Amino acid sequence: MSASQTPPATAAPGDDVPTLLVKIFGKDRPGITAGLFDTLAAYSVDVVDIEQVVTRGRITLCALVTAPSPAEGSYGSTEGDLRATVHSWAESLNLQAEIISGRGDNRPRGTGRSHVTVLGHPLTAESTAAIAAAITATGGNIDRIFRLAKYPVTAVEFAVSGAETAALRSVLAPEAAVLGVDVAVVAAGLQRRAQRLVVMDVDSTLIQDEVIELFAAHAGCEAEVAAVTAAAMRGELDFEQSLHARVELLRGLDASVVDAVRKEVRLTPGARTLVRTLKRLGYQVGVVSGGFTQVTDALKEELGLDFASANTLEIVDGKFTGRVTGEIVDRAGKARLLRRFAHEAGVPLAQTVAIGDGANDLDMLNTAGLGVAFNAKPVVREAAHTAVNVPFLDAVLYLLGVTREEVEAADTHVE
Repeated sequence: MSASQTPPATAAPGDDVPTLLVKIFGKDRPGITAGLFDTLAAYSVDVVDIEQVVTRGRITLCALVTAPSPAEGSYGSTEGDLRATVHSWAESLNLQAEIISGRGDNRPRGTGRSHVTVLGHPLTAESTAAIAAAITATGGNIDRIFRLAKYPVTAVEFAVSGAETAALRSVLAPEAAVLGVDVAVVAAGLQRRAQRLVVMDVDSTLIQDEVIELFAAHAGCEAEVAAVTAAAMRGELDFEQSLHARVELLRGLDASVVDAVRKEVRLTPGARTLVRTLKRLGYQVGVVSGGFTQVTDALKEELGLDFASANTLEIVDGKFTGRVTGEIVDRAGKARLLRRFAHEAGVPLAQTVAIGDGANDLDMLNTAGLGVAFNAKPVVREAAHTAVNVPFLDAVLYLLGVTREEVEAADTHVE
């Protein structure tokens, strides 16, 4: 056999090669993994696969290894010796051992691989059962389950194979709405950890307020403006027309209120953590807003955002004129800006994430690779790729596969 025909040393065993699945259960302590493989090393077996999970101090350690060959000239089997030795070692540590004979490696995973992230506050057994059943109904197989976070929400991730991402999403989205949990389905692959661009709406997303209502409170017309804003966000009014109508009500307001409004703005819980963590992971972050640059420019500086675009209130002689200047940032404008930011960032649209709550965010959410409806109106939840209905903006990190431990680890490097 030539060198080019020699199989690599790391090749997985064929289906006809005898293998042993060694399973260890019990109270976790340092040295269990090293001890098991030190015990197995005496039989010159090769490691095919390893899986280890620790839950509330209890370890489950699984090792798939090649079966040992009988000793030359021996009538017995060293497999029996291996079994006896492993059981003896386990008993000495008050652990349980199970050894199952078989052939070959794990069966190949099905085509079509996805990450299904489930957020619950709390996550109940009933909803977990329903999500798992829905995955099975699509022909998907759950290969692995991993907890991403235990607070402020419980977030778990299912690695699923055998079903297409779009099919999973179409089945799980309505199921999640009925169950009262949030579910995101994204395709598996290297691109999930690649550099991304995250673009957010501002009012009622990055911040808890509607900025025009803060200005309106100073002008004494808050109720009228709030009614028009609510209708526009529900998709009942054309955004540009509603914008002009609301801004007109601010005519004559002294521009000195800008500083006061900036101080009144309240970031959404988790907003700083979301932006800070994304930036440390190398992501670029931007905002697009139907609100006003008088506020978004300050947010860009405060949070270290890479991009920001919004409408601009016209000011003449220190007073609001009741008009906006420049290009209007409306529903179509937000999607256009997402494309522009992606081009400037050098990130393909498939690697972009958009977050918003209102009807004027829909084009942007559907243009992005992943559109997240955050505490959104019903029409937006139904149209977006996924929805987050907990009041913590940093929960979006879990949809990107970032764990709570990674968030906290990043926070320890604050200068």
